[in-house]
Amino acid sequence: MTRKRQRMIFVVSGLAALGAATALVMFALSDNITFFRTPTEVVGGDVPPNNRNFRIGGLVESGSVVRHGADTIHFLVTDTRSSVKVTYTGLLPNLFKEGQGVVAEGRMGPDGVFVANQILAKHDETYMPKEVIDALKAEGQWKGQ
Repeated sequence: MTRKRQRMIFVVSGLAALGAATALVMFALSDNITFFRTPTEVVGGDVPPNNRNFRIGGLVESGSVVRHGADTIHFLVTDTRSSVKVTYTGLLPNLFKEGQGVVAEGRMGPDGVFVANQILAKHDETYMPKEVIDALKAEGQWKGQ
């Protein structure tokens, strides 16, 4: 084999290995990607396919929080246009309350209720998740700075 041919085989093999490694990393990361949706988008049917996890964000609608037992809670997430019923079993963040910003991660149940496996609440008076702010601004409902 000539030197030129050996070099060509080495370069092609290296590119193939790099491509395979990139494909494996992308495949592994695709399971960890969670999409963000507003309640209006969810009500309109814009949910990820194949029962994949996604995030829904907005405000906890006042008067909607209902507790069942010690650790199950039902509430509505709203973007002031539409609301989506959310159910969550587990410990809530201490700052979770009505009228506050919230992001819930989970899946849509067959009954149209969002089943959350994680709840994220704002952590001080000035913080709200960027996705929620952007969604409220897009809806013309943002009242912040």
